[in-house]
Amino acid sequence: MWLPWVKTRPSSPSSAASPSPSASASTALAAAAASPRLSFSSPSLKDLQALLLSDHSPSPTPPQLPPHTAPCSPSVRVFHRVRVAASALRALRTLQAPHATAAEADRRVVLYFTSLHVVRSTYEDCRAVRAILRGLRASVDERDLAMDPRYLQELGALLPRARGVTLPQVFVGGRHLGGAEEVRRLHESGELRRVVAGAGAAALAACSRCGGERYVLCGSCNGSHKRYSLKGGGGFRTCAGCNENGLVRCPDCSPPPV
Repeated sequence: MWLPWVKTRPSSPSSAASPSPSASASTALAAAAASPRLSFSSPSLKDLQALLLSDHSPSPTPPQLPPHTAPCSPSVRVFHRVRVAASALRALRTLQAPHATAAEADRRVVLYFTSLHVVRSTYEDCRAVRAILRGLRASVDERDLAMDPRYLQELGALLPRARGVTLPQVFVGGRHLGGAEEVRRLHESGELRRVVAGAGAAALAACSRCGGERYVLCGSCNGSHKRYSLKGGGGFRTCAGCNENGLVRCPDCSPPPV
């Protein structure tokens, strides 16, 4: 005979059969989700409750991509944007430095490059930077080291801490902007147009005097880099008005050197 405190339930056909494991798991999960202990009033814990209840709501089927289509990783796009933003910030900090002399007060854009095809990668970088600056219609003082080798010493004096001078190099208002990689990143982020905005607009048509080459033959020696002088008994001496190639900057389209 059963004791009075023992309570039994009548047997039923449904209880006689053992429940399946999946039904037991679903029942336990539903009971846990309905439990008042899992009802969070804090907004920061709502996501946890949503995760616990997400198994009961049918999840939408993700779109099927073609087998040849590979989705672009979000981390790649984020890393690319971080690189562009970091490059733009470095250039802006350089341009906004507090110490500036009167000669550097203007916003002149100076490009040191080479037109020689000796090193293909260097030539391609120089051509790409020239195309970017010309596409922005900015007035640029282009200084070709192939036309005047003296620009190499001038560039070395502007970058004394650089281990090796590479081309191209861009300066804005007397401040170093960077090389080809920095110019590409600033152009891609849209900051380059704002940086060179104060340099003035370039002429739409090529110069009729030099044809866009920025150099013409010296009028004193006719490009020979030698002049005849009567001093000291007479003889030919080096022309002081042009470079070793007998060229001078075009007075119509090239600004005077600073």
